Parts: sequence; structure tokens; C-alpha cells
Amino acid sequence: MSTTRRGQLVATVSALAATFALGGCGGGAGSEGSGDDTITIGVSLPLTGDFAEPGKGVERGYKAWAKIVNDKGGLLGRKVELKILDDQSNADRVVSDYEQLIGKDEVDLVFGPFSTRLVVPSARVAEEYGMLFVEPAGAAPEVFEQGFKNLFYAAPAVANDHYNHLAEYILALPADQRPKSVAYSAMDDPFAQGTAYGLKDKLEAAGIKTAVDEVYPPNTTDFGPIAAKIADSKADMVVGGSQYQDGVNLIVALQQLNYQPKIAAFSTAPTSPEFAEAIGNKTEGVLAPTGYTQKADYPSNKEFVEKYTEQFGKAPEEDEANAYTTGQVVAAAVEAAKCASQDEECQAKLIEFLRGNEVETVVGPLKWDDKGRPQSAHMIQQWVDGEIQIVLPEEQKEADFVFPKPKW
Repeated sequence: MSTTRRGQLVATVSALAATFALGGCGGGAGSEGSGDDTITIGVSLPLTGDFAEPGKGVERGYKAWAKIVNDKGGLLGRKVELKILDDQSNADRVVSDYEQLIGKDEVDLVFGPFSTRLVVPSARVAEEYGMLFVEPAGAAPEVFEQGFKNLFYAAPAVANDHYNHLAEYILALPADQRPKSVAYSAMDDPFAQGTAYGLKDKLEAAGIKTAVDEVYPPNTTDFGPIAAKIADSKADMVVGGSQYQDGVNLIVALQQLNYQPKIAAFSTAPTSPEFAEAIGNKTEGVLAPTGYTQKADYPSNKEFVEKYTEQFGKAPEEDEANAYTTGQVVAAAVEAAKCASQDEECQAKLIEFLRGNEVETVVGPLKWDDKGRPQSAHMIQQWVDGEIQIVLPEEQKEADFVFPKPKW
């Protein structure tokens, strides 16, 4: 018997024992340090390595969710306990972490990690055990092409649709104002490429030329050669499929070459609180898609912002919000199914609830298709007058779209 199957059998037997002892599927799975009064949730996150910065943001979001839930009496009257492991941004490590959390530690529930690179292999482990797998950061198309039956992405839209509102804006411009050419530069990462190429596909289909198309390894630090290609192309628009540090490094390299695009859009990086200082406070006009704003008037968002700020001394950003949303989605399923354990019947109930219901979250109401893709859209933020504000869509805007982009 394989290690996975052996772990699954142990987990199932333990869960069934708890079920018979408690007369229902709401019993604990007998995880380390937990009991009938505790729901233990297993998580593996990149707290070191390439994805450490956003990974720590996700960790804070999970911890904020757990504290707020516990302050209100927990789930099903039971305290929530997080068991978090560091996968070191490594796909092999994330697999062994979830094998340990589910098969050995016998956690009651699991939350997903950060990054598509880590979500896909860890989701396979969760599916092997029949566990609900809600995740905050696996938005690339390949996540939803694996045939997972247990996976749900806890954000408004998948990566390829992040720039939909920007594409609509550009294509609605008079022909003589539209950008004629675009330079694309993306990290070799499914999410980063998904955001950039989702926009690329839409603009190319409308006849807007691709001037540069560069993909770079995640550990790239010297962006001089890529910046030179972009600057030499004189493209009207630059799109960066980036995480944080790579986005910053590319922008700084472009600034040094005095490249001045009419539109500059970068995924993830511009939404970070450290972004402005990192690029010399030359942010005006820079764009980024986002699934979250602290100002959103959703019922639970005000509490989240207030309590998170009290706990960590600063307001939450998108990574933290998506992690918190993961907790909200799982909590909604737990409360509806009235159970939280590895019991097969319980996990099936949790998954079934999310397949057929909408959940209110800090990023808005979420519902999913049969592949776990959320059925909404990302907003577009832009740095305007020294702060990042929603500019698209029109009904949610906080400031007018700045076009063309001022010089940086």
C-alpha cells in the first residue's frame, strides 16, 4: 500500500471512530494538540524562498480569520487552531507537508498555499484524501484543467480574466488614441503569465501589435537586458506579469532607460504598501488588477479591516484578503454542513455546499463553476495623486482613469 493510501486509511478510520463516538460527522479528526473542542486546520505556506513575501501575507490573513472566528466562539462552538508548515516555496516540500498534515497529523480541514506552482501539487494530495481544498492564490488556467472536484479559488476571477476591465477600456478608446504596440514581460510562473497573456490575447485579437514578449525565471534579479528590449521597441504600453520584487526591479530598470509608456500595468507589485518607495515614489498612472479594496462596502469587510489593523498594525492588502476569504468560504461550508472532520461524508457535504451556493466574503459574493473557477471580475487600480485607487469598472471607481500615463 502506498504512503498516500496508508495515510488515507488511517485518516478515514480515525474520522469514523470520532463519528461513532460523537454520534455525527462533526467530531474532530484527532489531530495533534486538538480534541473534540478544537477544529485543527492544516496549511503549508511559502514562508521562505521565492514566494516568501506574499506567503507571509497569506499567513497573516489566515491568522486574522482564526482570531476573529475564535473571538466569536469558534466554528460549531469549537476553537479553531491553525497548524502551519513552511514549504520553502518548493513543490516537493508542499506535497510532503500536506501528506503529513492530512495523513499523519490528521487535521480536520485544510487551507491552500500561495502560488499556482504550489496549489496544483497540494490540491492533488487533498483530492487523494477526499478533502475540501479552498485556496487563495492559484488563479492560473492550469489549476482548473486538472479535473479537481474538491478545489475552489477564493477570489473574484481567474488569472486570465484579471485585466478584462482594462481590455474593455482600451478597446473602447478611439482608434487614434489606442496603443499601437505592447511590450509584455512575465515571470515563468503560471499566475504571472496568466495575467499578462490573458490581456495579450484580447489586445492581439483586436489588432494591437505585440512588440516584445519576454519570459524570465523566478530568480531573475538583473532586468537590464529585458528593459533594454522594451525601451528599444518604443512600445506604447508595457505589461508586466509579475509578483513583487521582479515587478519593482523591472520598473526601476525601465526608469533608468527613460522609457515612457502611455500605459503601464503590472500584476501584484503595485498593490504592495512598499511599492511606492521601492520605485522612488514615481508611481503616478501605474496600473494593477485587484480583487480587493479596503474601502469595499461588503458586510464583513469593515470588521476585517478594523480587526486586522488592530492585530498587525497596518491595513490588509490583497493577499491577506484572499486568505481571509478562504477562511470565510470554508467556514460557510462548515456551518452549513454542521461538521468539520476528515470523515468522508462530512467532506462530501462541504464540497457539495460550495458547488451549489454563493458565499458572502470581504471580496464580495462568490460562486463557482464546476471546475472551481469564481464567476466574477477583478477591478483595476491605478496610482492617482499619490495613492492607489479603483478606476475601473465605472460603477466602482474611486478616481478617474489617468491616460496617458505621466512620466516617471
